[in-house]
Amino acid sequence: MRGLLVMLLLMLSAPALAQSALPPAPYADRQIDDPALEKKARTLMETIRCLTCQSQSIADSNASMAGDLRSQIRERIMAGEQPEHIRAWLIERYGDWVSYEPTAEPILWPLWAAPLLFLGLGLLIVRGRIKRRRS
Repeated sequence: MRGLLVMLLLMLSAPALAQSALPPAPYADRQIDDPALEKKARTLMETIRCLTCQSQSIADSNASMAGDLRSQIRERIMAGEQPEHIRAWLIERYGDWVSYEPTAEPILWPLWAAPLLFLGLGLLIVRGRIKRRRS
């Protein structure tokens, strides 16, 4: 009976003793020594959306996923990759949504044209009403 009680206590205490998170990525919160490379990395990080927070860039987010992405970006910049190549890799991996910069894919052209069409339609309606009032 004692053995069963000890085993039950150990099973209940195991989650409390477990490691809650992995250690942070090496460059999650550590800057690159070269200021020019750090500026490149920081500029790119400000245009990438946090996958966890969804309303912050990875530069501003404290989420562990954002830290991992910051570290990957810094490591790739230090390896000599260009920011646009890294952005393309992130978009390929996570989808267009990860980037704050809009794309100009042909399938999205109606979305870009819709505001202009509505503005033109509104101007035509206003013009017609003005003509009716003058008549």
